Amino acid sequence: MLRIGLTGGIGAGKSTVSATFSRHGGVIVDGDVIAREVVEPGTEGLAKLVEAFGPGILLSDGALDRPALAAIAFSDDDKRAILNGIVHPLVAHRRSELIAEAGDEAVIVEDIPLLVESQMAPLFPLVVVVHADIETRVTRLTHYRGMSEEDARARIAAQATEPQRRDVADVWLDNSGDPDQLAEQALELWHQRIKPFAHNLITRQTVPSPTQLMKADPTWPDQAQRILARLRTACGHRAVRVDHIGSTAVRWPEAFEARDVIDVQVTVASLAVADELTESLLRAGYPAVETITADNGKPDARSTVAEFDHAADPALWRKRIHASADPGRATNVHIRVQGWPNQQFALLFPAWLSADAAAQAEYLAIKRDAERAGIDGGIEAYASVKEPWFDTAYRQAWAWADATGWRP
Repeated sequence: MLRIGLTGGIGAGKSTVSATFSRHGGVIVDGDVIAREVVEPGTEGLAKLVEAFGPGILLSDGALDRPALAAIAFSDDDKRAILNGIVHPLVAHRRSELIAEAGDEAVIVEDIPLLVESQMAPLFPLVVVVHADIETRVTRLTHYRGMSEEDARARIAAQATEPQRRDVADVWLDNSGDPDQLAEQALELWHQRIKPFAHNLITRQTVPSPTQLMKADPTWPDQAQRILARLRTACGHRAVRVDHIGSTAVRWPEAFEARDVIDVQVTVASLAVADELTESLLRAGYPAVETITADNGKPDARSTVAEFDHAADPALWRKRIHASADPGRATNVHIRVQGWPNQQFALLFPAWLSADAAAQAEYLAIKRDAERAGIDGGIEAYASVKEPWFDTAYRQAWAWADATGWRP
């Protein structure tokens, strides 16, 4: 099962995207629809709202007068918190029921208006945000929903800001123009990313790591933060720490190049704990690749931080590795044991390389040689070219750590 988090500000156009996904097989779990369902006449939800806000929020037939409730709840932060405290748990329970009924191979699209505000983004392997500027949304709300401009602006102001939504967005769909253009974007997203992602999860396949270099992307750290939040949520207390590592974690000069793959390290107390995370990481979008024993001292080909047996006991270089099933974001997840040499070096490497300009230049030259080898030989050939350099780099990095007092 693949769960997609779909969100956007009121009037942004989520309904167009969810309708497109629905036509092509997505199971839509609409937070607005559920929110109306849980406060229908005779429900526990409506009774609690009347208790909190008074009988003035009811129509003559006993149904909820939504504009009356909104006028009260959206005028005050404390009152809005009371409203959310009543409705959100009821919506969450009903959402869980609908997801359970959908089946293991379904693509669940959860349309959640307050996904950002409720801090739910890390629960989803993919978050899609639909955006339109404030003035466009105000026009839509007043023309098509009959709101007053004051009410429309109050509702928009009560929701997450554009920067807050960008922080959680794996996909950003702009809906400032024609709705047909938005539908086209949604359809392309469905066929090019969502459906392959869902298939990969069902078959437990991962996307290949690229071997081509690209100019350092200033958004790599922001992309990594979303992945870190997702992995911290998936691993919970079983992760000692979760860190962005590898080339994309280095503070490169503007002209530097690296492979467009995010490497993350999950530190655990033991390999037994690492094995316990397999299903949780799969649900988060990261199937297991293989068990890495490294008892011959060779690095696994997926790593951007090649590892050598500098420990007396080769067992101290073992790890588990997962990778992304999302064709839109190549990611490697290295699970290593706290205090072991490979876990320590993975943290040291980006810190050392960020501070040593000569090492950066040397590493870039090696990476370019590896890129040429990878054109024909793939990721294994790419990694084999880098192996000898890491033997020296390991010692240089630890010498730098000793000299500067760096510690993991």
